[in-house]
Amino acid sequence: MARMEFLVAVLTLFLIVTLSAAVDTLTPQQPLLDDDDDGGAFDLISAGGKFQLGFFSPSSSINRYVGIWFHNISVQSVVWVANRDHPIASRACRLSLTPNGTLVISDDESTIYWSSANLFTVGRPVAQLLDDANFIVREAGSYDPTVDPNSYSAWQSFDFLTDTLLPGMKLGWNLTSRLDRKLTLSVSNDDPTTGNYTLGVELEGDTQEFLRQGTKAQWRSGPWNGLYFSGVPRSLTESFVGYYMLVISEEVAHSYFLHNPSVIMREVLTPSGLMSGEVWSESAQSWIVQSYMPMDRCDRVPPCGPNAVCYPNTWPQCKCLPRFHPKNSINWEVIQDTSGGCVRTTALDCSNSTDGIFRKNSVKLPDTSSSSVNRSMSLEECQTWCLMNCSCTSYAASNISSGGTGRGRGCIIWTSDLVEILYFDDTSYQDLYVRLAATDLAAATESNGHNGRSRASVILLAVSFVSTFLLAGVAGSIWLSKKRKSDADEASQATGEDFDLPLFDLSTIAEATANFSVGNKLGEGGFGPVYMGRPRKGQEIAVKRLSKTSTQGALEFKNEVTLIAKLQHRNLVRLLGCCIQRGERILIYEYMPNGSLDTFLFDRDKCALLDWTTRYSIIVGVAKGLLYLHHDSKYRIIHRDLKTSNILLDKDMNPKISDFGIAELFSSDETIGNTKRIVGTNRYMSPEYVMNGIFSMKSDVFNFGMELVERNSALEVVDSFAYDERLCETATASQRGCAFATFLHGCTSTSDTLHLKVLSLWCGDLRAVVVAGCHLLIFFI
Repeated sequence: MARMEFLVAVLTLFLIVTLSAAVDTLTPQQPLLDDDDDGGAFDLISAGGKFQLGFFSPSSSINRYVGIWFHNISVQSVVWVANRDHPIASRACRLSLTPNGTLVISDDESTIYWSSANLFTVGRPVAQLLDDANFIVREAGSYDPTVDPNSYSAWQSFDFLTDTLLPGMKLGWNLTSRLDRKLTLSVSNDDPTTGNYTLGVELEGDTQEFLRQGTKAQWRSGPWNGLYFSGVPRSLTESFVGYYMLVISEEVAHSYFLHNPSVIMREVLTPSGLMSGEVWSESAQSWIVQSYMPMDRCDRVPPCGPNAVCYPNTWPQCKCLPRFHPKNSINWEVIQDTSGGCVRTTALDCSNSTDGIFRKNSVKLPDTSSSSVNRSMSLEECQTWCLMNCSCTSYAASNISSGGTGRGRGCIIWTSDLVEILYFDDTSYQDLYVRLAATDLAAATESNGHNGRSRASVILLAVSFVSTFLLAGVAGSIWLSKKRKSDADEASQATGEDFDLPLFDLSTIAEATANFSVGNKLGEGGFGPVYMGRPRKGQEIAVKRLSKTSTQGALEFKNEVTLIAKLQHRNLVRLLGCCIQRGERILIYEYMPNGSLDTFLFDRDKCALLDWTTRYSIIVGVAKGLLYLHHDSKYRIIHRDLKTSNILLDKDMNPKISDFGIAELFSSDETIGNTKRIVGTNRYMSPEYVMNGIFSMKSDVFNFGMELVERNSALEVVDSFAYDERLCETATASQRGCAFATFLHGCTSTSDTLHLKVLSLWCGDLRAVVVAGCHLLIFFI
């Protein structure tokens, strides 16, 4: 008997080990079935637990797809879809592996929706999900994690990309099979069907990446120069990402790897046609955009026309190359149509060989589609060749990995107009060498600034620098001793009064926000943009930068500094400090990882996260914040712009009132204010404020009522004068059951829901005399 129990135990252990080992593999005898509860019980999980393969439906669709997504993050983020153009309408479907190694998606009626196109037949096939998200078909027993799957797989998902590029995936060409691996966007976040934008590597001239809408180019990477694509910003992700270009006889492909394997990153071709580099944030439980292309008008194709340079930070942005002029000056200067480009001021002198070379520094190199490349030349040889051949108009180094931007080996040669040049305000980018007539060379060099300095000038500057070093040290010490006083004086001058608020240095803020990069941008209002900052030490911050063109920002800045700095409450966003330097006006707040309340209410997926308990907690928190502003603080403050987008949520979904830009400070005996300057958000304004400019504490309560409607119905208030009919209909719906059932998930009390509906009516009554006071709000809630 004991022997039998021992054998049963051994057999059970063997089965457990076998099943555990097979969790990432599919065999002909073991198809993957679509489970009924979408729980993924039968899905494949990669050996390291990083990725999952199974059937799924997008959030608002009933269609079924086979896809791969991250297994270890809270938001389902699909990185590959097999049958993206052939969805299945029912759950009676399966993914099978045939005896010859072909993957097939079919339903119970044997209708085939998708199948793999294998390179060769496999005798004993298995399909395996690897830990880099590659799904491969191979011969049983042939797996070697140290070897490229290309060498032994009959088929792999990495050869058939969808809209996402992960570390290790290759974008580009297999020259042997002529397979073009490119990204194609999905129609929407809820529909993975193939869209009309693609991102791929193109081989004409020197290799580049192109983002195209159909056949029309929208963005170009510039050529690979051994270190980076000449037109791709480098500073945002290079600290944790390494890019490389594989150029061999069998393959031309671009890929990337992570310096820190614990970082979760993806590059996604979004439904809006942007290539977005994103990193997963555990604290925020969301994807954080680090970079995207195209970034601006200068980054799009074509920005300016032939022989012109686009300057992103100047106006006008398009300027002719030195010693070139607009082909049509009226179009260029009067109607700002720069598509005609520029032409030379003086024709090249081919017969006498008097031409010279002008260096245009720090640019995205022109389109290389029609250029020629000689990778064996030195840069000096390239210059000689260009000046000896009349057809040559410009050249640049094809590889700068052995030296700086001005050095390198190899030669890209242009023999026609130069198109799509972009200037970078950063000397680490590449140089372009333009051929000019001798008569134009001196003037062009002078216009390019430092490039025209002679060797003697450089020596003189160096001597001058050494001579003044000691004086600079003395001056620096004096400057440092006065800096704090100067900053404080500038701050007091900006606000009109002294205030007790920490002052941040502008360079510290610039470093924390990656020099106010678009990848760190959280949003923008009338005051200017808001950025997320990551200081070297300490908590993440939100940085609100006053725009120099803002019509309301200066007043808002003064209000926030003088009002919110005096307030401390758990339901008010905390102002950490400010920066007033070199014309900049910047406010630094605590960072709210869950963003604003409106992003949850009006997003189909996020709305489901707001159960009844969370919603009720937010309502109470906002009401307590208002009570503090109106009654409990040392100062009586009327917010005047309370709305769902100004309610921020911390990591625990606690609400905090923000944006005190148009708030008003009342004295203890003051109850009503009057203004001729009607500001705020129209659909939240109380009638007496809109019509007569009268505002009071009850104006904030009216805003609270509007916000309460949006919070409990997930419907955006359009007109404060017309909302009461909707509210009345909702309130009387209690006889028909819980009208907010979809949004108040977990609320079992009909009286609770009716309670809040009545409160909404009370707060938002069009008659000011009926509107509740804030102290009564808390009592009523």
